[in-house]
Amino acid sequence: MATMSDRHPLAYPDTRFPSSGVDTGAAEETPAPAPRRRRGRRIALIVLLVVVLLAGGGLLAGGLYYRSVNSSIDRVDAFTGVPEGARPQVVAKGAMNIMILGSDSRDPENTGGSRSDTIILAHLPKDRSSAQLISIPRDTWTAIPRSKQGRGGRDAKINAAYAWGGVPLMVQTVEKFTGVRVDHVTMVDFAGFKEIVDALGGIEIDVEQNFTSTHSLDPSGKREFVKGRQTMDGATALDYARERYAFANGDFTRIKHQQQVIKAILDKAASGGTLSSPTKLNSFVRATANSVAVDKSMSLVDLAMEMRHLRSGNLGFYTCPVKGTGRVGSESVVFADSAKAKTLFDAVRRDSVPEILSADK
Repeated sequence: MATMSDRHPLAYPDTRFPSSGVDTGAAEETPAPAPRRRRGRRIALIVLLVVVLLAGGGLLAGGLYYRSVNSSIDRVDAFTGVPEGARPQVVAKGAMNIMILGSDSRDPENTGGSRSDTIILAHLPKDRSSAQLISIPRDTWTAIPRSKQGRGGRDAKINAAYAWGGVPLMVQTVEKFTGVRVDHVTMVDFAGFKEIVDALGGIEIDVEQNFTSTHSLDPSGKREFVKGRQTMDGATALDYARERYAFANGDFTRIKHQQQVIKAILDKAASGGTLSSPTKLNSFVRATANSVAVDKSMSLVDLAMEMRHLRSGNLGFYTCPVKGTGRVGSESVVFADSAKAKTLFDAVRRDSVPEILSADK
């Protein structure tokens, strides 16, 4: 089994990864029926930061515009059926924890329509001066609570929870795994990156090695990536963010690339003339709204006003500490480093993640 460095988990934000033999699927079960509307299952971070950019651009003052955008964003029922007695208690009042789930509806391998390929716990400190985004590998082996439909109730890959009980069971599972109470949920279809990136006129990405994407949007089905800094259009960025088979580290490298794309989108939106151009901003916001959903209780305008000074430079991207990969029966899985993960998520609960980062440098 591969092993991680003994450094503190937050000291290696996506720069070192264990060797991965992770396969592509959740535990084999009959998937939950797909929601009625495709956007209803789209899951992630972009909405959180788009509303921040909107606030920075002053457009939230236009009530009609805000209501128009807000009405186009789907709402999901994230907490119904989640037993309150089993949920973690709030430790640091005023801090906020948002579970971000991501899927790729255009991935040729995603035939079930009910897998959560990306799981991120975003922590917003009480002072809203920064944000820490912690990716949890989708094949992490953990206990899945039993859903009210009777599914689960055993150990499995963490993303099996979404197939067995939708967003509410994912909330229960992530809370059980981390010990952190989830306040809100956002969802995005990573395939929506294409429209978002194109609305921005492309993004800049530093490609760290040559590789070939074998599940490309290109008619040939392949796309070559060359090491170095380059401008990517939407289709290229999506191919970059979804590829995993080209790398020895598999899904860990894909996590890193998705984080690169998210950061590049925010950098371009903030510095590429988007905020100063009503036409560009409108295209960007509309493309984003078409790709995201949030839980029913999330107030986008309140969150935007609280975080209006936050930019990508205030974000930290990390990966949950793991011991490596192995097999459970016929499945290839990721084993969490329980001790290091507990230290990390306890810091999230106490709203002391920045202090841990500073102490470990």
